[in-house]
Amino acid sequence: MSEETKSFEPTIIGFTCNWCSYRAADMAGTARMKYAPNVRLIRLMCSGRLDPTFVFKAFANGADGVLVSGCHPGDCHYINQNYKMLRRFHLMKRVLAQMGIEPERIKLLWASAAEGAIFAEEVNKFVEQVRALGPLNWHPGNGAASTVHTPMSAEEVPA
Repeated sequence: MSEETKSFEPTIIGFTCNWCSYRAADMAGTARMKYAPNVRLIRLMCSGRLDPTFVFKAFANGADGVLVSGCHPGDCHYINQNYKMLRRFHLMKRVLAQMGIEPERIKLLWASAAEGAIFAEEVNKFVEQVRALGPLNWHPGNGAASTVHTPMSAEEVPA
């Protein structure tokens, strides 16, 4: 194992539902439950509002893993949007595999606001899983990854 792999700390982007999983993360923090600091949380109103391009953009910008977390199925504040996320999640895993990214680098977690301990435990497991996979070292210019688009700067706009 190389020195780089031994000292590897993954960067994980976490997209969390405002009503349940973000509050579970808050509860874990308030209760001083220990979980890895590798996850950068982004609060969404609902996991069903997560555009898959945000996930691909996270990987393109250097994330080693992506966590998507929302209300338990049947408990969504927006009726059935978490079922929509479940369908998108399976689609994203297939697309990532076709892009040469291990599907294990994305995780879907259901957590209610009262499940801070579960949230912390699952985050720790996911960080270990991504750490075992090693650094992603993936760049959008390689192969199929060129389908991920980034906004153009003023200098790049054709005349």
